Amino acid sequence: MSLERFLSNAVSSWMNDEGPNSDIVLSSRVRLARNFTDFRFSTLYSAEEAKEIVGTVRDKVPHYPKTLGQLEFLATNEIQPLQKRVLMEKHLISPNLAENENEGAVLLSNEEDVSIMINEEDHIRIQCLYPGLQLKEALNRANEIDDWFESEFDYAFDEKRGYLTTCPTNVGTGLRASVMMHLPGLVLTQQLNRIIPAINQLGLVVRGIYGEGSEALGNIFQISNQITLGKSEEDIVEDLLSVVRQIIEKEESAREALVKTSNIQLEDRVFRSLGVLEHSRIIESKEAAKCLSDVRLGIDLGYIKNISKNILNELMILTQPGFLQQYSGGPLRPNERDIRRSSLIRERIKLDKDACEEEE
Repeated sequence: MSLERFLSNAVSSWMNDEGPNSDIVLSSRVRLARNFTDFRFSTLYSAEEAKEIVGTVRDKVPHYPKTLGQLEFLATNEIQPLQKRVLMEKHLISPNLAENENEGAVLLSNEEDVSIMINEEDHIRIQCLYPGLQLKEALNRANEIDDWFESEFDYAFDEKRGYLTTCPTNVGTGLRASVMMHLPGLVLTQQLNRIIPAINQLGLVVRGIYGEGSEALGNIFQISNQITLGKSEEDIVEDLLSVVRQIIEKEESAREALVKTSNIQLEDRVFRSLGVLEHSRIIESKEAAKCLSDVRLGIDLGYIKNISKNILNELMILTQPGFLQQYSGGPLRPNERDIRRSSLIRERIKLDKDACEEEE
C-alpha cells in the first residue's frame, strides 16, 4: 500500500456500505484526543520533540494488533501540499494537520475507516468513521484502538479532570462524536434555522462539511458534541444519538410535506438540477453542491431511478479543488477547475446510467 492508493479513489471503501438511516445520515465519526506524559503539549513543544513523538509512535506500529486491522504510516513532511488537501477533502486528515508546519504523520487503515493523526492539535487523535448512523459502533472501535495505545504509552490523565488536552474544551473524555447529515427537507421548508439554536442549547453544535469554520455545502451538516467534561463517553454518544434521531424524524416529515404540498415543484427542481449536472460545461463548487443535493433527494424520493445513491458522497469529494487538481495531474486555475468539475460530473453520471441499463 502507498500514498497513491489513498489519493486515487474519491470514495473510501467504508463509504460503499449502507448504514442505518443512510438516506439522511451519510456517516458517523468518533474522535479521541490524547497526549503523552513524556512530552510537552503542541503549544510548547520544540521541533525536535515533535519529531521524537512521530518516531516513538512509528516504532510501535509493527506491534499494532492484527485483530484491530492494518495501518499504513504516512509522514506529512513527505506529502505534497496538494496531496494533503486531497486527504483532507476525504476527511482522512484535518485542516489543522494539513497546515501544521511541525513534523506530523497519519496512520490509515486499508478501508480508510480509521485515521490516527500524530501531532495535530494533540499528540494523537484517533478517528473512526462508519456509514450511516453507527455512533456506538464507531465508539467501540475507537475505544479498542485507544486501549492498545494506552497499554503502550503513558497518557496525560488527571483523576478529576480526565484526559488532558491542548485545548481546554476537549478536557475530560477528549471525545468528539459527530454525524454528517443531508438535510435538504429542513432547508427547503426553512425549519433548520429554528432548529439549530435548540440544538446548541443541548450542548451540541452544527457545522459545515469539514467541521469548524467550514461551509454547509449541498445541505450537508455536521452535528457534534461540545461538552467533553462531566459526562461519560457513552452518555455523550447517547445524547447525540437522541438528538440526531429527532432530526431524522423532522427531515423525514419535511420531505413528506414537500411531496404532498409541492410535488411538481420539487420534481421540477430535482430534474432541473440533474439537467445542469448532465449538460453544463462550466460549474462552480457551490452550484455543483446544490445540484448534487437536489439529485440525491430525487434519488431518495424515487424520482430518479437510474443513478446510484452514492453519487453525492463521491462527487462531493471528487469535485473539491484538491481532488480535481490531483485527478488532472497538476495545478488548475479557478476557471479551469470549473470546466474540469463539470466534465467529471458528466462522465460520472453517464457511467452510472450505463451501468444501470446493463443491469436491466
